[in-house]
Amino acid sequence: MLIKKYIVNSIPEGMNRIKGELGNDVIIVSQRKVRRSGLIGYFSSKQIEITVAYEKDLSSVNNAYDKYNNYDKHDNRDKVELHSNHEPVLNNQIMKDVNEMKAMISSFVSNNKTASKEEEDLSNYRDFLSQRDIPEDIIDVIVEKLNGKVNNEEEVNVSLLKDIIMDTFDVKICDEKDIKDGVTAFVGPTGVGKTTTIAKLAGKYSLEYKKKVGLITVDTYRIGAVEQLKTYAEIMGIPFEVVFDIKEMERAIEKMKDCHMIFLDTTGRSSKNLMQLQELKAFVKKAEPNKVFLVLSATTKNKDINSIIEGYKIMDYESLIITKLDETTTYGSILTMVKKSKVPVSYVTVGQGVPQDIKKIGEKELAEIVLGETSIC
Repeated sequence: MLIKKYIVNSIPEGMNRIKGELGNDVIIVSQRKVRRSGLIGYFSSKQIEITVAYEKDLSSVNNAYDKYNNYDKHDNRDKVELHSNHEPVLNNQIMKDVNEMKAMISSFVSNNKTASKEEEDLSNYRDFLSQRDIPEDIIDVIVEKLNGKVNNEEEVNVSLLKDIIMDTFDVKICDEKDIKDGVTAFVGPTGVGKTTTIAKLAGKYSLEYKKKVGLITVDTYRIGAVEQLKTYAEIMGIPFEVVFDIKEMERAIEKMKDCHMIFLDTTGRSSKNLMQLQELKAFVKKAEPNKVFLVLSATTKNKDINSIIEGYKIMDYESLIITKLDETTTYGSILTMVKKSKVPVSYVTVGQGVPQDIKKIGEKELAEIVLGETSIC
């Protein structure tokens, strides 16, 4: 049995080359994604390496059998008699071995054809998910769940993918009124849109649910942050306080004792700076919030999401708000956020409009957005 490797751009291309050169009686030993060596390979897309095993033609076995069959019977009487006595046994044994080998190869080829077709189908699913910016580790989880469920389908079964995503990643959406009376804190990195998100929720709860809402900010570092939230508060006619020092937190909350809800805006901090996060944690803890939201942007790179989610665990967040869905065309990062954080998604924001551009969505709709089957913006 011989081994040969092929480097191709896709599974179908590889199968066509293999069948053209070696025929159908081959065994796919392995397939894996590889990248060309050198600088060019670093910037080029990955290719697929397919390793196959194939048998030499059985003519060598048949030739040996023919030589044996034409053995010189006139050598001497003893040899002729020995040949005559044992030929049927040897003939039968050789034919038995040849037939067993043929059966074994046939079985391998048959099983491998089925496996190769399933691998080809799964490769189509991998490409579909990759085009939607879903990271490789999550694609691996989804494809593993697809094993045995894909049956010679020409098109990707999006409905099946939705079910797997909802089941595998336990996508949960909070109840409509998931913000209770009392203090609610919003934390997250710089630039994810915390301040605008707070303004949207303040407008939503004050206008739709007739709640009296107050706003407090401790974000005195970012230029314009205080004025931005103060402007929103003035437009909506709701109380607003600035806390410069942790000792002022109790006073600010006391001044809003008539409010049903107090939304606390915080300074954006790097998830890598533990000292700054601990300082922020002290401000949040002093406010004694009923709930803490981690605010993340849908435009955040997958590689950065894990660092942010891990770093902000010090804040004891209970839910996610995912912003800026209107600023990207792929939403694979949402699955990373759900998988890594293991907390529900409460809201998504889809524009700059206050308060209308903040929405709650169901599990199915979230899966559809990730798969590019529906648009929320």
